[in-house]
Amino acid sequence: MPLHLTTARLTLRPFTNADLDAVHALWTDADMRRYLCDNRIVAMDESRAWLDASTIGFAERRFGLWGVHARTDGARIGFCGCREWPTGEPELMYGLLRTWWGRGLATEAATAVLDHVFETLGHPVVMAATDPPNVASVRVMERLGMAFHERCEMHGLDTLVYRLSRERWRRLRATGRR
Repeated sequence: MPLHLTTARLTLRPFTNADLDAVHALWTDADMRRYLCDNRIVAMDESRAWLDASTIGFAERRFGLWGVHARTDGARIGFCGCREWPTGEPELMYGLLRTWWGRGLATEAATAVLDHVFETLGHPVVMAATDPPNVASVRVMERLGMAFHERCEMHGLDTLVYRLSRERWRRLRATGRR
């Protein structure tokens, strides 16, 4: 069974097939889909494909997408996790419902995921990508210590790519800085 991750304010639980309706609700939320899904309405079949890919990811690579829950009341507030980048590295992904923005929770969830990917799984590098207008996502990546890698076109869209090495992550965690 995939790992549950906890932080001071969050519990991250791997998505399962039972989460299909909840995942679909996240993917179709207007604020969530603006950058995650290029502002298009996601069909239930696509949500199912995301869940299936995450389940396979946990089985084959020990990472996938976790549902992010508030520890105070268990409310599902978003998702965080990794999928496989085209060159094989883990790609960090995250998204929170708008009512939870601005509290440092995306950074907190991503920190737990990065600890898992770097320290438990031993991956040497993690990638992340976002649309240039998504300045909030860029701020999260930079708070995590990720460095700008390149600007390119992905899926026909202008994309910013960030990168973080395990060595840098360890140095930042050891000094308490990000």
